[in-house]
Amino acid sequence: MFRVRGVANLNLDTKGRMSFPSRFRDRLMSFCDGEVVVTADPERCLLVYPLPEWEEIEDKLMALPSLNAHARSLQRVYLGHATEAQLDGSGRILLPPPLREFAGLDKRVVLVGQGKRFELWDENAWNEQFDHWLSAAADKEGMPEELQQLSL
Repeated sequence: MFRVRGVANLNLDTKGRMSFPSRFRDRLMSFCDGEVVVTADPERCLLVYPLPEWEEIEDKLMALPSLNAHARSLQRVYLGHATEAQLDGSGRILLPPPLREFAGLDKRVVLVGQGKRFELWDENAWNEQFDHWLSAAADKEGMPEELQQLSL
């Protein structure tokens, strides 16, 4: 089972490569031999999945009804931008220029472990969004019942 958590502030090198912190690199190497898929997310970040986890998501997306406009939109975003990458000997992946441009990634980035995947954010965008998410988390108005019952 693959699980990651935590936040890491990182730098992209001049070629657009990102080096995974060793705690994540070791898990990726043991779980999937360093094979990952990077794709776009509508929130203007990138999602990085270990290949086996991505294949499960891909199967679900491809099973959606092709005549449904919303399903096609999701397929175009997630499947259309999915790019395979392999960790090199230094634990880096090359982020393709179109994906870096989509997410506004330049130098400073934030890698966030989200269970079965990572989110990769521009550092400034992450900081702005994080403040928004903190405010939303504190607002009990309109919170679904399932979340109101959650005990942390």
